[in-house]
Amino acid sequence: MAGFAGLVRDVPDFPRPGIVFKDILPLLADGRGFAAAVAAMAQPWRDARVSAVAGVEARGFILGAALARELDVGFVPIRKPGKLPGAVHEVSYDLEYGSDRLQVQQGALAAGERVLLVDDVLATGGTLLAAAHLLGNLRVELLGAAVLVELAALGGRARWRDPSPVLATLVY
Repeated sequence: MAGFAGLVRDVPDFPRPGIVFKDILPLLADGRGFAAAVAAMAQPWRDARVSAVAGVEARGFILGAALARELDVGFVPIRKPGKLPGAVHEVSYDLEYGSDRLQVQQGALAAGERVLLVDDVLATGGTLLAAAHLLGNLRVELLGAAVLVELAALGGRARWRDPSPVLATLVY
């Protein structure tokens, strides 16, 4: 694994007993480690002619904005309901413990734009799939998804049916 992988901390029994949470905050707090992680996430997309990066709330904002800067393109936030002003596009999705919605501002992306989707973790895949569906409704060209951490045992990659790739920088 990459040298910055040691900056991702395991937190046992969070948010509930039996779960080992992958905490990326120590990585974000380390300037060199954060820069190396963003560069590694950007590398596969440098020649993909990305026109915008869309990041999923909340840690996807941090990584997505940094990745957009690295790729010299704009950033579009994908948020939970009630956080964006003006008219929005929305998608609902199911989680293991309920349901949720994601929104993006109308006009934030034009049809045909080449968009890279970014989130911090690929676990069961529900949020990433919902975000991809939302972007698909906008008729953008989804180039793929970049995640910092993939929790392979949770099978989220198997749920990704889009022909575009999901690229994880660190796989556990």
